[in-house]
This record gives sequence, C-alpha cells and structure tokens, in this order.
Amino acid sequence: MQKYDYLIIGAGLFGCVFAHEATKKGKKCLVIDKRNHIGGNVYCENVEGINVHKYGAHIFHTNDKSIWDYVNQFAEFNNYINSPLSISKGKLYNLPFNMNTFYQLWGTKTPAEAKNIIDKQIKEHGVKTPKNLEEQALSLVGKDIYETLIKEYTEKQWGTKATKLPAFIIKRLPVRYTFNNNYFNDRYQGIPIGGYNKIIDGLLQGIDVKTNVDFFENKDELIASAKKVVYTGKIDEFYNFKFGNLEYRSLRFEHQNLATDNHQGNAVVNYNDSNVPYTRIIEHKHFEFGKQPHTVITKEYPEDWTPEKEAYYPINNDDNQKKYQQYKALTLKESNIIFGGRLAEYKYYDMHQIIASALQKAKTEFSS
Repeated sequence: MQKYDYLIIGAGLFGCVFAHEATKKGKKCLVIDKRNHIGGNVYCENVEGINVHKYGAHIFHTNDKSIWDYVNQFAEFNNYINSPLSISKGKLYNLPFNMNTFYQLWGTKTPAEAKNIIDKQIKEHGVKTPKNLEEQALSLVGKDIYETLIKEYTEKQWGTKATKLPAFIIKRLPVRYTFNNNYFNDRYQGIPIGGYNKIIDGLLQGIDVKTNVDFFENKDELIASAKKVVYTGKIDEFYNFKFGNLEYRSLRFEHQNLATDNHQGNAVVNYNDSNVPYTRIIEHKHFEFGKQPHTVITKEYPEDWTPEKEAYYPINNDDNQKKYQQYKALTLKESNIIFGGRLAEYKYYDMHQIIASALQKAKTEFSS
C-alpha cells in the first residue's frame, strides 16, 4: 500500500533538503537511514557542552546568497573563519599557501621575493604536461611547498605514492601573495550556532523519520510504500553491483575527551609527516569559540575502503568513471526513482553544493 508520496533513503543533507521541499508542496514523505541518527556526515554529538563533528570537520561556506539564506532559516551562524595550520618536520605553517607560509618557509617578506622563488622552482622542477600528481604539484607550486606541505600528506590521504596518483586530483593549488589565512574565498562562512543538528531538525520537522533501517534488507516492501523513491546511497549497491564495485577512500575517527581547556589552539591542524598515521587533529570547541574547562579532539585516519566501512571519497579514476557511467545509464531509465548526493552520483560535494543539487532536483520534480 502506498502510504507515502516519497520514500527518501538517507537522512543526510540531500535527503533532508528534498524531504523538506516535498513537504512544503504538500507531499507526504518517509525518510529512512541505516545509521542510528539523522544528519548523515554533518551529524554532531553534544559531549559535555561541545558539539563534536562525528564525521570530520564541516565548515559551511558558499558564494551563493540564496543557499546562505536557505540554511539561515534553520540556524544562526557564527563568524568562524577556517584558518588551518600544518605541522611538517616539527614546524608550523599557515594554510592556504600565503605570505605567512612563504615567510615560514624562506623568510621572504614581500610578494615579489616569494613569487621569484616559486617561479624559479616551477621552471626547475615543473613539466608542461604533468602525468601524475607529483608532476602536477611541482608544476603549480615548485619543490619546497610540494615536499614540505603536500607530498606526505597526500600520500597518507590516498594510501599510495604521489607518482601513482592521477594529476587531475590537484586541478589547482591556490597561492596567495597576501597575509590572509582564510582557507576559503567564499563570501559567506561559519558554523551553525548549536551545531548542524539544528539545521537537520529544522529540515525534517513534521516529517516521518525512521533510523536503524537498512533499505536493502526490506527493499521491495519499502519501495512499495511510496509512489516515488529518492535514493542517496551507493549507486552500485542499488543495482546489486551489476558492473562491479565502485571504489572509495574511507576514514576512521578517534575521539578523545581531554582534561584541558585548550589542546592545540586551533580547530584544524594538519599533520604532514608520513610517520604520523593521522592526517589531522580537529579540536571541536574552537568551531564555536567554546570556553569549557575541557576539550574534545578527533584524530582523522585515512583508510582503504572495504564494503563494511563508510565510503567518504570516490576514487574518480578512469576505471571507476567508466563503471559509474554504466550505472548512471541505468538510472536514466528509471521513472519513479530520483538519484542524488555524493554516493548516488559518485561525486564529491561540499555542503553548499549538496543543498543546491537537492533544491534543483526538487525544483525540477515539482515544476510540472
């Protein structure tokens, strides 16, 4: 029996935004998720007054005022600016690469001095047609920045040598000849006061939600409960891996509650060196300028993905893209299933992009 207009599989940002827009149009929705909570990867757990980003740092940023206004319906944002630090061989460097970084590397004080060094190194070590990530990075920023702040971090992140990674992973490396540590160039940036759960709760207000539900354990019955399906899970799994598994990188998070009021003085600190197994430490209280007497940190460990682990980053190499295109061709034949989000589209999205994508899908769906 079709009790719902839409069954939405996955309570992450895409599913929640679509459900919210459908409900505004008078549609009845059921949102399900296999995890024991809603919110997908933006879910926050309150640990003694600190909102802990359970699945890694999430900093909202966008240039799109309509998207900014959309999220501000549900929560007020603070004025947090993402200014990560990077530790390499015992030294601290500012990110993104800017005049502070260049002073820390070479003692340069003017843009001209820094530019001369970078240009000289690009001429010495760069190539016209980079065949791998290492050649691409050397051609964009030169040897010192690459070897100090990119090489080991990237090899940890992807679990392979930079010379074996495709060049397209690094399309560009922003180099700033100003003393500006703001990681993003976007006009709007911040953290929702009270955490991302406020946004998710607002989006799903008045909507039927069930957690701890594995869609694939009861697929036929769940699909039969609604006129249409919105699917945000892994596209290859939906089609029973007909063309083989798509590949991902995974992450493991190690959370620690520490009896100190300030562990590292910054929300995000990267660890470049290959002998340190994690890529970064997040100190959550700094996202919201917390004054608690204790702190919570998270160490982020990149891992090889296996089917029982969470899929975080698609590995968009040629083989995987060919497989994905085969799966995508199947989706185009579906009349009652909408596919959306990073797993269903096999594409890495930032939060603002996910919201924009869900709004566009909803607009298309309800325009007729």
